[in-house]
Amino acid sequence: MRSSVPFYKLIWRPVYPRCTIRRGHSYHSENHPQPHPFPHAQEQILSSAMRHVPTHGFSMRALTEGAKESGYPEVSVQLLPRGVFDLINYHLVTQRLALKDRVQFTKDSKLGAGKKVRTLTLERLRANQDIIHQWQGALGQMSLLGNIPASLKELHMLSDEIWYLSGDTSVDTSWYTKRASLAALYASSELFMTADASKDFAATAEFVDRRLEDVQKVGKTVGGLGQFVGFWASNTLHLARSWGMRV
Repeated sequence: MRSSVPFYKLIWRPVYPRCTIRRGHSYHSENHPQPHPFPHAQEQILSSAMRHVPTHGFSMRALTEGAKESGYPEVSVQLLPRGVFDLINYHLVTQRLALKDRVQFTKDSKLGAGKKVRTLTLERLRANQDIIHQWQGALGQMSLLGNIPASLKELHMLSDEIWYLSGDTSVDTSWYTKRASLAALYASSELFMTADASKDFAATAEFVDRRLEDVQKVGKTVGGLGQFVGFWASNTLHLARSWGMRV
């Protein structure tokens, strides 16, 4: 019997607000250093491989070049159980974690939460500018059924990070709504950016501003996320085949 629960609700599983544990992150602490998210060998290979993504895309070629550049034999890419998706995930994770160093607001900052969210969102999007011409290939990998849960989990963590860095301390039901809204906003903005030919991605910034206005209106939250998941689902075969995957 087919479930009546929407597909995106089966995948999107919000975590509890971090402020129920403490004000700090649910995945890093303000007072104690967190373990590095990647083992040393993987970190070396993946960081080196990222330098080859602008030329070779998110591909096994980039991974093998990264392995050789790091002094490992090509066979060492087997240390990456998910292959190319591990390289995509590395980009997502490292750029999320780098936000707190690239954007810092002073305690006396007069910017409201909305403008801080805008600043952080645009900064994260700018981290894609050197590889944006390869991002459709990444989306093809992320849209594969086995990779969707991990991709959406990282999207949720990015949304949570941006709200946290903006100073959000809400503990009510709006915690979930705001994070789902921002996740949908970021995802759609990232997709828009792949086709943005304007100088310094000015059109993407305008798109973000329009979507920020949208998410303040009722009905623009979970629906937006559902549309994004729908995009992934409906374009999986097209994107994957366009990048030579046998599906």
